[in-house]
Amino acid sequence: MNDYIYGKNSFFEALDNKRIIKAYVLSDDKIKNYNIDYQIVDRKTLDKMSNYNNHQGYLAEVKKFELSKVDDMLKDKNGLIVMLDGLTDVHNFGAIIRTCECAGVDGIIYKSHNSVKVNDTVGKVASGALEYMKIAEVGNLVNTIKDLKKKGYWIVGSDGDAKDLYTDINYDMNVVLIIGSEGKGMSRLVKEQCDYIVKLPMKGHVTSLNASVAAGILIYNIISNK
Repeated sequence: MNDYIYGKNSFFEALDNKRIIKAYVLSDDKIKNYNIDYQIVDRKTLDKMSNYNNHQGYLAEVKKFELSKVDDMLKDKNGLIVMLDGLTDVHNFGAIIRTCECAGVDGIIYKSHNSVKVNDTVGKVASGALEYMKIAEVGNLVNTIKDLKKKGYWIVGSDGDAKDLYTDINYDMNVVLIIGSEGKGMSRLVKEQCDYIVKLPMKGHVTSLNASVAAGILIYNIISNK
């Protein structure tokens, strides 16, 4: 079964990457010179096809997104992989994909069960970044972490109760950054595999950040310290 994407940025990135099978648009002004199959439809049709999300006049059936392998993400030095431990919100996932692509992260890993997966909403929130991001799905995060350690990666988890601040660590190494679930954080077994656990300082009345916001801060701090 193929996937559907909607939203202007996602649509045109998929178009440039030749993933579109058929397009559904309000107007063909910007796509009529492309060699693709398309159909002009009214707004109500697009609203229904996109489940009443913000399609911006563009929706397309696309070839199924191809997941990568973890080995495709590996680097000899200064690599950065983001691992999602039980993330369930598609908007957080899409935002993390967008941040990772912008920051030059080598890949994203998530588990195959009880976790968010790539879908049309994720693609829309990612605003085209999905087309350029290596994403792997694995059955067991702990086994994957152990394998990555053997290949020279250090595991950095994030937890509000950690002793070390996120700025206390020297990131001049291959890093796997683990982002836990929105409600529970990292699972116990994954946390036990971490070489470092860091926290973001909380000085206000609210004691936690949105997962995608926290991920963005941590990612850019790691990138800037490599």
